[in-house]
Amino acid sequence: MNYKMIFRTVGQVLLLEAALLLAPVTVSLIYSEWMGALSLVISAVISAVIGFALWKVFGKCDPAIYARDGLVIVSFAWIAVSLIGALPFVMSGAIPSYIDAFFETVSGFTTTGATILTGEGIEGMAKGLLFWRSFTHWIGGMGVLVFVMALVSRAPDRSMNILRAEMPGPIVDKLVPRARDTAKLLYIMYIGLTVLLVVLLCLGGMPLYEALVHAFGTAGTGGFSVNADSIGVYNHYIQWVIAIFMLIFGVNFNLYYLLILRRVKDFFKSRELWAYLGIFIACVAIVSYSIFPLCENFSEVFRQAFFHVSSVMTTTGYTASDFTSWSAPLAKTVFILLMFIGSCAGSTAGGFKVTRIVILFKKIGNELKRTLHPHTANVVKFEGKRVDDATIEGVGNYLAVYIVSFIVIVLLLSFEKGFSFEANFTAAASCFNNIGPVYGVAGGCFKDHSVFSKIVLSLAMLFGRLEIYPLLLTLNPFTWIKK
Repeated sequence: MNYKMIFRTVGQVLLLEAALLLAPVTVSLIYSEWMGALSLVISAVISAVIGFALWKVFGKCDPAIYARDGLVIVSFAWIAVSLIGALPFVMSGAIPSYIDAFFETVSGFTTTGATILTGEGIEGMAKGLLFWRSFTHWIGGMGVLVFVMALVSRAPDRSMNILRAEMPGPIVDKLVPRARDTAKLLYIMYIGLTVLLVVLLCLGGMPLYEALVHAFGTAGTGGFSVNADSIGVYNHYIQWVIAIFMLIFGVNFNLYYLLILRRVKDFFKSRELWAYLGIFIACVAIVSYSIFPLCENFSEVFRQAFFHVSSVMTTTGYTASDFTSWSAPLAKTVFILLMFIGSCAGSTAGGFKVTRIVILFKKIGNELKRTLHPHTANVVKFEGKRVDDATIEGVGNYLAVYIVSFIVIVLLLSFEKGFSFEANFTAAASCFNNIGPVYGVAGGCFKDHSVFSKIVLSLAMLFGRLEIYPLLLTLNPFTWIKK
């Protein structure tokens, strides 16, 4: 275990967070929010001091990062940015309880969008703090350490181990030979799409500040808004733009690189893309059928179905209306299933991932063929390539760990009295899959949950965003035993 490199990298992450905190400071100064600006500046100083100390003390070290080191770095980095990122909310008095602020910040960085704030708490919060709250979505969407790798002039040896540990999905490939260049390309595409979204929202009449905040939430597939009614307060044009861009950010970013290379045919040949769109179209049709009696006309039915299926499947969590209160059992069932499915690997979305589902179904299909024709050699293929046995085994193992983790989360939540099984089940599904909305809870927020439940759900969000293994291995004592 390369301990020095682990803490040196965490120090770099905290230095980056200190720099990023200056963006909401600027917003606070523009709106003359002096208390908010002060709390953000103090938090930035704390982050910079701790980050510089770690970077300086562990500056001279072996730059090699091995697989185990990468997993631990990712865990420590995400916990560290969440611990520091919660400070402005507490210092300003916007969220007096540190546990509540930590929950809100973890929800932001993990792009979950679950909140402990009610409508008054959201709309009454200072604009600079609301900006930081949504900015965490954008930072966490592509990955904190991917951002560091894109900026650091000299990427560490074997830094691909960090990229693999932080990027969601069963397979992470380099777009170009160097991991640092891959990180740069990912962020260039990410920033480009975000800027385009901001422009389109402004063209629809949304003020620049609100366009930035909602673009951060859409790009990071997070879901924090400046409004108690989320996107429902805006016109249909804005709702359609956000619905489409939520779908866009749920696509594997490797495919967008193919478009940059003008390999359009390869883009449209992607099995993962067609599976993703196929599930989406099927769910829109089912939800449209289910909510048809609740809407005035087909245009309203289709818009509501398209928006909310896009929001839930990409684990964004924005709402154009309170879909958790719809009296449509079939639609509710579809939404709960979509919470688990999620979007493509290599996107900013959460969930189990379409890629894993496709591989699992192909493996099941091959096993059925083998039962009928024992002597036939059946090979699992994905994207025109043979999927090696290690990847198939990894997907199966991840499914097992995923199910066990989810059951444990539900059981832990069940110790708290006052919430139904539906509320505990969907709260676990929402946080573990980084979605946000929850059924069976007043106002759809988590303010009435106990401190214990908030800590459990905060860990669930981290486990879900980092896809279990990094945090699980970090908490395992055997990881720290020298061999």
